[in-house]
Amino acid sequence: MADQKTVLANGLRIVTERIPHLKSVSVGIWVNTGSRDEKPEESGLSHMIEHMIFKGTSRRTARQIAKEIDQVGGMSNAFTSKEFTCFHAKVISDHLPLVTDLLTDIFLNSLFAPEDLERERQVILQEIRMLEDTPDELVHVLFSLNLWPHDPLGLPVMGRMETVSSFTPREIRAYLERNYLAPNIVIAAAGDVDHQAFVDLMAPAFESGSSAPGPRSDQRPKARTGVHVTTRNLEQVHFCLGSTFPSALEDERYPAALLNVILGGNMSSRLFQEIRENRGLAYSVYSFLSAYLDTGMLGIYAGVDSGRTEETIRLILAELDKVRRGELDEPELKAAQEHLKGSIILGSESPDSRMIRLAKNEITYGRFIDFDEVLTRVAEVTVDQVVAVAREYLSPEKLSLTVLGPLESSELSADVLTG
Repeated sequence: MADQKTVLANGLRIVTERIPHLKSVSVGIWVNTGSRDEKPEESGLSHMIEHMIFKGTSRRTARQIAKEIDQVGGMSNAFTSKEFTCFHAKVISDHLPLVTDLLTDIFLNSLFAPEDLERERQVILQEIRMLEDTPDELVHVLFSLNLWPHDPLGLPVMGRMETVSSFTPREIRAYLERNYLAPNIVIAAAGDVDHQAFVDLMAPAFESGSSAPGPRSDQRPKARTGVHVTTRNLEQVHFCLGSTFPSALEDERYPAALLNVILGGNMSSRLFQEIRENRGLAYSVYSFLSAYLDTGMLGIYAGVDSGRTEETIRLILAELDKVRRGELDEPELKAAQEHLKGSIILGSESPDSRMIRLAKNEITYGRFIDFDEVLTRVAEVTVDQVVAVAREYLSPEKLSLTVLGPLESSELSADVLTG
């Protein structure tokens, strides 16, 4: 297995990883642009473009785009995150020329016709309404909004009803001209692929255009702490408790990842065992970790009966306090390291995951990072480093709590986070 990289004269990067034993290849066109790059009135525009790019070009209708992939047994899709947008497909390697031509066409030549925009707008508005009806997902959106209320990083990727309802083809094209620039683009492929052959397929269509994108703000988003309650008539109370965490560029990301595993990353984690197994307070309880270029987030989710909300929160806070006080031993850390090692290796066994990792490493770090380097860094983490991260980021005064459900603010003690 070997990774290779070619940088075009305009700054666009093409990266590949050949995996000889595979007969398939995953290809992705990545843009280092996501919802955090949107102006307030553009909230959801990256996600709208993700949808619209499959709706037709001067050469293909939306039906033809879908049919070309389907008839060779391939798969195509796209996703938008806070910092990236990706358009990707997977086929057997015999059909690589077809899929590269298709992805190039939709990426460079989409029409963004007004009638298509109006239809897709309705689809996305239904997607937003579906989220509103899914409280265990909605509470995560509210948590980000409450944690970063004055920064685009806190806004939902799908946008808001009022902004999505207002987008026009002209606004889409203006956003593309501002953000979809060659130095912002990485084209990645993993699987049964020859690097130079792939470059020969992709480069000709992407060699023109060289405007340099403006830099993202270098000001770290300012986080808000405290308790934020959204009252809604539901069967359960759903809450997220957490704080900012190390960014994707900080060395602390390794002990942070292990702390996440220890707290709520699997069924033997502290929170799963204490909240669900020992006390029966929740069916679903877990922690989650997000790392961005300039900051990060650790959150803890649970869904509980309204009358047991504060009890559950205080039990979680007690577990955080134990780690901050240094109640962590080598066997528990070793188990977390082995879990993370297994997750990394098992997650590497598909061309899709390899393509995603290849592109993210290039965008975030500017280089390929092999698995041995990551596993070595994970294995080198000490108990003291994990405890230090907990002390720095999880003290009560740095925590933010978002609550959604049949509960009023007055039903939670004023000192629920600090008392």
